[in-house]
Amino acid sequence: MERQVCPVSDKEHPKDQPEVLRMSDIKSDVTEEELTKLLAKVDKESTFRKLTGFDYRLVYWIAVAWSCFQLYTAMFGMYAAQLQRSLHLSFAFALVFLLYPLRSKTAVNKLRWHDYLFAAFTVYIGLYLVFNYTRLMETAGDYTKFDMVIGIFGTLLTLEAARRVVGMPMVVVASSFLAYAYFGSYIPGFFSHRGYSIERIVSHMYFTTEGILGIPLGVSSTFIFLFVLFGAFLEKTGIGKLFIDIADSIAGWASGGPAKVAVITSALEGTISGSSVANTVGSGSFTIPMMKKLGYRPEFAGAVEAAASTGGQIMPPVMGAAAFLMAEFIGIPYIDIAKAAAIPACLYFLGIFIEVHFEAKRCGLEGKPWSQIPRAMTVLKERGHLFVPLIAIIYVLMEGFTPSLAALVGLGLSVVAGMLKKATRMSIPEIFNALEAGARGALGVAIACATAGIIVGVVTLTGLGLKMANGLIDLAGGNLLLTLFFTMITSLILGMGVPTTANYVITSTMAAPAIVLLGIPKLAAHLFVFYFGIIADITPPVALAAYAGAGIAKANPFWTGVTASKLAVGAFIVPYIFVYNPAMLLIGTTPFLLTQNMITACLGMFGIGAAMIGFCVAPMNWFERFWFGVAGLMLIDPGMITDIIGIVMLTAGMIIQYRKKKVWVAAGSPVGKA
Repeated sequence: MERQVCPVSDKEHPKDQPEVLRMSDIKSDVTEEELTKLLAKVDKESTFRKLTGFDYRLVYWIAVAWSCFQLYTAMFGMYAAQLQRSLHLSFAFALVFLLYPLRSKTAVNKLRWHDYLFAAFTVYIGLYLVFNYTRLMETAGDYTKFDMVIGIFGTLLTLEAARRVVGMPMVVVASSFLAYAYFGSYIPGFFSHRGYSIERIVSHMYFTTEGILGIPLGVSSTFIFLFVLFGAFLEKTGIGKLFIDIADSIAGWASGGPAKVAVITSALEGTISGSSVANTVGSGSFTIPMMKKLGYRPEFAGAVEAAASTGGQIMPPVMGAAAFLMAEFIGIPYIDIAKAAAIPACLYFLGIFIEVHFEAKRCGLEGKPWSQIPRAMTVLKERGHLFVPLIAIIYVLMEGFTPSLAALVGLGLSVVAGMLKKATRMSIPEIFNALEAGARGALGVAIACATAGIIVGVVTLTGLGLKMANGLIDLAGGNLLLTLFFTMITSLILGMGVPTTANYVITSTMAAPAIVLLGIPKLAAHLFVFYFGIIADITPPVALAAYAGAGIAKANPFWTGVTASKLAVGAFIVPYIFVYNPAMLLIGTTPFLLTQNMITACLGMFGIGAAMIGFCVAPMNWFERFWFGVAGLMLIDPGMITDIIGIVMLTAGMIIQYRKKKVWVAAGSPVGKA
């Protein structure tokens, strides 16, 4: 039998490398300018003006003021809901209309007089409710014509801000919901209702807490902003370097070391960042070139980073922004969501890690020599204190305190912990820079939440959510599997054009109720739509995180997306499993069953990973891949019968693989020795 040839030849380690070669110290072969252009292509939020002089200082101090306002209200008490959210939206409006031009393709990095005028007008619209709060509350819905004009402008400006920051697909979706509210539907017996007047729609959207100033923006103005700010402070202390070096010390020596480092780094990065594209570009600028130099195909290198970075949004303790919305929508503490998501998140990253390992074995790729691996204790002595804020957040949340308090504690400790060592200490200017970076990072989420409020507002005004849920069940004929499949397709399609936060808002109001109506726990239903909204970032044909990874790897974007989807296969399987058996989410389980389920699920990911790559200890034919895949699915499903079937199948498959290995060893094949 012939050896299964890897597309890229094996590479030897250079002999003239220094004694310790840290990945965080390696200069990326992708320039800053190339990364900026790449981000502008795949991330709408990155198309902002690069201002200088007075324009830059104006935007800088508005951003700092926004962060200070959020910290002040978090420490000394929030204002009334509409006041807090209006002020939050006003800051976001100011920054959006100063930073993001009307047409990004013709943007100039300089503000004109009409930009100042337009930004001032948008701020006035945002603050109108603050200026007239008492009167508007006392009118009990009897608004003046001028109030209606302000409400119309407020709604339109929210859509325009979304177009500039989030992208046109989000505007189209929100506008479609508004059109439905006004025109109604004339399909007999299906979503039919009489349209509402413009006055009713505008008052509901802009002057109540059911629309733009609704729950999504409320969560943005409290929890989400603080956690984004916390991430910005940790980044300024250099925790990214700690993540890379720790991952390097753990896995840099192993087969395919840099790829495994990318997986671990992205999992750690996910604890402080909720952006798939930002994670891919941030850590990928180091890990992807290293993977290519080791011998991985460009498409595989880009896919590893994209898949791992996308999983960051499902990694506790700080998950993506949508997880905080979930806590509000279903009325359970955020820490319970984080606990429930822990096992699926670990399985996701374990699956990627296993596939990376098998690909390295298949291609005969080695890790770095031990002499070039940084020692874990040395890394921890240098920067280990930066883990303190993360540990503190977990502790505060576990003790039952609010996410706001947890974020504040993390923020304070990130500054204090950074002061312990000169290399991580933040100066006063760096603290202000972190305040500014946090505000910029929260900008896209704030506008997405405000626009998502329009969708929620239409649902509460028209009752569309329940009608849509019943329609979905009817379409699936009451079959749970078909309902889940249709929901998955909806989430993936929406994820191609709208951010995860908005995707979750739409699917949680439209599709999740259908799953709940079929007897599934709310948490499982909402996590199902949450997961598929996230992995849309690596699902072709529009896979933004995969496109970012492909740009750095200089690979084909489509095939990078396909490979990333294969690596992230766990994210396509696990949600179905925890819907059918919520024990994986810690619902209705015992410590013994939980331990059993975790062990068998890990074995299941082993089987599926081998099937995806087509290699375990020897190359597989199509039947072996199918056999290992089925065995993996049986083991992931938490059930005694399925576990027994899976173990028997996996054991039989491993016996066949080891017999194959003996044949290849006897024939002198290097793959057999891998």
